[in-house]
Amino acid sequence: MSRSPALEAALKNQRPLSSAITRRDLFRYTGLLGAAAGITATLAACGGGPSSTSAVGGSSSTGDLTTAIGYGNDQSFDPMQTASGFLMAAVNHVYEGLLENDPTTGETYAALAKTVPTDATASSWTMQIRDGATWHDGTPVTSDDVVFSFERILDPQQNVLIRAFFSSWLQSVTKVDDQTVTLNFNYPFSAAAQRLSIAKIMPKHVFDGHWDEAKSGALVVGSGPYKVTSHTPKSNTAFEAFPAYNGPRPANFTTMNWLSIVDTSSRIARVSGNNAGAQLADNIPVANVPTLTSGGRTVEGNPGMNLMYLLFDTTQAPFDDVRVRQAMFYALNTPKMIEIALGGKAAPATSYLYERNPDYSRASTVYSYDPDKARSLLAAAGVSGLDLTLLSTNVSWLADCLPTIKESWDAVGFNTTLEPQDTSAMVSKLNSGQKFQIAAGTSNPQAFGSDVDLLVRYTYSKGGLWTKTYAKWDDTPEAQKIYATMDEATRETDPAKRSTLVQSYLNQIAENAVYYPVLHQELLTAWDPQKVTDVTPLPYPGVNLLAAKPA
Repeated sequence: MSRSPALEAALKNQRPLSSAITRRDLFRYTGLLGAAAGITATLAACGGGPSSTSAVGGSSSTGDLTTAIGYGNDQSFDPMQTASGFLMAAVNHVYEGLLENDPTTGETYAALAKTVPTDATASSWTMQIRDGATWHDGTPVTSDDVVFSFERILDPQQNVLIRAFFSSWLQSVTKVDDQTVTLNFNYPFSAAAQRLSIAKIMPKHVFDGHWDEAKSGALVVGSGPYKVTSHTPKSNTAFEAFPAYNGPRPANFTTMNWLSIVDTSSRIARVSGNNAGAQLADNIPVANVPTLTSGGRTVEGNPGMNLMYLLFDTTQAPFDDVRVRQAMFYALNTPKMIEIALGGKAAPATSYLYERNPDYSRASTVYSYDPDKARSLLAAAGVSGLDLTLLSTNVSWLADCLPTIKESWDAVGFNTTLEPQDTSAMVSKLNSGQKFQIAAGTSNPQAFGSDVDLLVRYTYSKGGLWTKTYAKWDDTPEAQKIYATMDEATRETDPAKRSTLVQSYLNQIAENAVYYPVLHQELLTAWDPQKVTDVTPLPYPGVNLLAAKPA
């Protein structure tokens, strides 16, 4: 592929990165498989990849931070395409949106833009770029970069992963002058400010026509507080502070080295002991908390959307029958999974949403543990003695739940075979259209945002991967009814009427049980308070260290 002079200059202004990943984009349209999650996920796949065996990192300098992350870094580094727990976190340190959301408070603040628009009833917003904002190669950020980024997001031909979060309400983004753009809406959208954090602005002079290099991590040029200095898939990603950054969240560490360590024991070992090779680690199993805390580490969690899901191929009998899908949920001994595998750090799903979400209310169908009801539904559907294969990711906490899943389903008459595998391998099978019966994974679309429309459209989006490609359910009358109710709720300006519509489509999703959570898990993060302070655990996979500081 030929390169423009601007691209060659950009390449010369950053340190050599690893060679490109050749696997096709695993999350082409919309969805998140696995993460311990996962985004997943992910599906999205927020998990995946073997643990790192390299011994990089571990500097004790107060200006350096080494982090052990429990997810793979071998998926897409393209901010508009990634659903990886590791790489979404990396993107948030390297790239910026016009607006960003604080991961702790949820408050929206101005990032590349000068101010946060306040008129939620407007049909357009005019926004100015922050004075003096520059790309990591030294080039000024201009409105051409903003327009270029949004044109890609809205282009139905490119159909990037995050397009589903914008295409219904954002009509276009147009240039006013070199530092000013106008966002034109299809209708006033109350969550517009929150959504803009998803749309990371990318430099046109670097990436125009060079998306393969963005995806592989061979080229990472943002405007954020950190620059990527090296990226080695299945090993580590390294950063350094960007000295020209003049935005609201400057770098507090001189360098950061993020190790990709999916294996739990290796990750815990890296953050433990007097000579720990990392000062912080995420995705901490409950069983390891006593050891870590007795060794002087702080371990804290943050409840959120992080979920284990079941996904059905509805073209495969008997899972075309809603009664059978419901029976699979009723049969699960979820309380045992939570107690034994997750140490009580989870809650059974009583809605598609987690209970702290502002739009949460208990669904009309709640799948409490009821094996007798499961047997009754199976009998009514004429199903017995079925050989069943569960395709699943090998994310550590999900793997711990698999024995109870098999035990539960075998107890109501199935002969269950478990097929756990790397997240990326499972996603590849699903993307290729391979037939399956049931898939299980971890997912957390909350990494993109927390408004209910976003959380639901992540999986229930017309033409999207989950309902169309995976579940093969997109064209059913039941799916069409859900989509219509969601669209009506999005356009509704009366809060009470909107709430009624939201509850209606959440009830429909629960009843149909095509893709549905089994439980919502609390994620745990551990760190050495003698080395790093102001750490806030995330309610979704990955880390956000923009507020963290050396101790």
